[in-house]
Amino acid sequence: MKIKQSLVLVSAALMLSACVSQPTQRALPPVAQPQGVDGSWVDPNGIVSTFQGGTFSTRSTDNNALLASGTYTNVSPTLVEINMTSIVRQTQSRVNCALVSPSQLNCTADTGSQFSLTRRG
Repeated sequence: MKIKQSLVLVSAALMLSACVSQPTQRALPPVAQPQGVDGSWVDPNGIVSTFQGGTFSTRSTDNNALLASGTYTNVSPTLVEINMTSIVRQTQSRVNCALVSPSQLNCTADTGSQFSLTRRG
């Protein structure tokens, strides 16, 4: 008789465990990749450039002094043209930048000099 009761209890436990669902794993929402160049970018020397709503500025890292300012135009989804004035040199220049990845911008100034900027987190 005890074996029969044990079998009934084990069977009941198995049936109940089949009814319990496993906790579902919730996937985290995807992190949106930044689009375009809006945001902060840094060059290898730590100089920070900011693109925001068509305006461009570059500031020093030590005292946040304005080094250059201007405007930019999205020529295509991956090409940006910057018209800027250097505060330090008192010169105007045009720079074309290619967005080669969401985090890298390769630029060429109208003088032929080239530099890269990396998106700041």
